[in-house]
Amino acid sequence: METPASLLERLRLPAQEQAWVRFVELYTPLLFHWASRWEPRPQDAADLVQEVLLQLYQKLPEFTYDAQRSFRAWLHTLMHNRWRNLHRRFVVPPVGGDPAALSRLPAPDDDSLTEDDYRRHLTRRALELMQKDFQPATWRAFWACTVDGRPTTEVAAQLGMTLGAVRAAKCRVLCRLRQELKGLLS
Repeated sequence: METPASLLERLRLPAQEQAWVRFVELYTPLLFHWASRWEPRPQDAADLVQEVLLQLYQKLPEFTYDAQRSFRAWLHTLMHNRWRNLHRRFVVPPVGGDPAALSRLPAPDDDSLTEDDYRRHLTRRALELMQKDFQPATWRAFWACTVDGRPTTEVAAQLGMTLGAVRAAKCRVLCRLRQELKGLLS
């Protein structure tokens, strides 16, 4: 069986509904996190996320991933620019008043999510989405060894599995996770 292409590579191909569904499932919570920092009203944040997803739908088929650059930074910049463009249309210049009041307005926090936070968020979200694709015993073995850090022998005894089955379960889930996140964690 051939190794599946990364998500970003699949998005470049026509008629890749499953790739788009996976992308939206992975990235919508992150986009809402950013949007909610700039848009206090939930409906405005949802509108911004929708605008960005539409823009991504148009841009990602031509997007070429560069392993030397951060996809998250590109995505954040795209979203921030979209937010600024939306607000440019609605800005009404102040008439009189305190000119210093503008300097007291909160600025968007571009560093609201560190690289480690981003990696944890995307990994956690990918695992949530992948869990349904594995048998419960496979998932429990993977989780106990990898996340809980328990010894393979202990997990095998508790779950009534062989050591090889526990190691295989861990390997299958980790390999799938790498495939899901290929090109997204840089």
